[in-house]
Amino acid sequence: MAEDSDAERTEPASSKRLEEARGKGQIPRSQELATFSILMTGIVMLISLGPELLGTLKAIFIAELSFSRTTISDPNQMLLHFTGSAQKALMACLPIILPCALMAIITPVLIGGWLFTVEALTPNFARMNPMNGIGRMFSLKSIVEMTKTILKSSLIGGVAAWVLWGQREEFIQLITMPLEIGMPYMWKMVQHTLLLVISSLAILAAIDAPYQLWDYYKGLRMTKEEVKQEGKDAEGSAEIKGKIRQLQHEAARKRMMSEIPKANVIVTNPTHFAVALQYTESMRAPKIVAKGAFLLAERIIELGKEHKVAIVRTPPFARALYHHAELGEEIPAALYTAAAEVLAYIYQLKHWQNFGGEEPNLSTELPVPSDLDPGGEV
Repeated sequence: MAEDSDAERTEPASSKRLEEARGKGQIPRSQELATFSILMTGIVMLISLGPELLGTLKAIFIAELSFSRTTISDPNQMLLHFTGSAQKALMACLPIILPCALMAIITPVLIGGWLFTVEALTPNFARMNPMNGIGRMFSLKSIVEMTKTILKSSLIGGVAAWVLWGQREEFIQLITMPLEIGMPYMWKMVQHTLLLVISSLAILAAIDAPYQLWDYYKGLRMTKEEVKQEGKDAEGSAEIKGKIRQLQHEAARKRMMSEIPKANVIVTNPTHFAVALQYTESMRAPKIVAKGAFLLAERIIELGKEHKVAIVRTPPFARALYHHAELGEEIPAALYTAAAEVLAYIYQLKHWQNFGGEEPNLSTELPVPSDLDPGGEV
């Protein structure tokens, strides 16, 4: 049962999955909403600018269908004449064409946002597979599209029939009207019919747009296993992260070991802990350049001996430094006095080794606060 639940696509699509889908050109689109917006814009502009457009086109036809003898006898002149006429007619229609084209761009953006990709143009030979095509013919999406087409045809046909039936008497009266009166009257009837028919498409658009969004996100749902795998891919597998941490630790250890020759003294426990201290006149306080426990402590002591760094056995001080001082940082203020005594001892020891005299001794009880070395724990 657990395996079946993991295989079900119950989890919402992640941001990565949505971005990959957009990269492939997969975004929600509502054809019904686009059709409604374009047609409604066109009819509104046509109603608003219809009389002016009709007058302009009438003037163009009257002017351009008048030919001179030279134009009629020269085919090239006739071609230029009709080309100019077509350009003028197109410019007259632009106030209607441009808003429709603008709506054709804006409406899809409202649903799925702006997208430009050439991924959808990449040849996909799997789409040419006849078996896949047959499967798509009987898929749920095809059934939904067929149902939408039937509903759209029924709705448009039903509304148009209802409107025309309600205006049947007016249509009959058109036969008896003079052309000058009948044409404007018929144009008003056509406007009324088109507005009602196109407005009926708003019902389909209001249903189709939410459905397309739901179907799009449903198709991109993920299984629980896919969510887990994506999280692993984003964070990296445990083996890779472990290897990275190992390499980082090795690099940090190498850097730490390279700092040991710069140390003034190495304080030890004697073998449990080893901490290397460095201090120069430019420093405010001594800092930790290396520290380690057990095998690493032994390696620090060996390197210290190789580079002739003074090694001092001070268990409480070494434990306190190891537990409460960070690598590369200054020692805690509470250990300043103990550090000063150790460094003073090292300077005195070097002076004795070089010039002789009385051998210096380091106090066995350095001033280390008990809270920094509780019970002498390892």
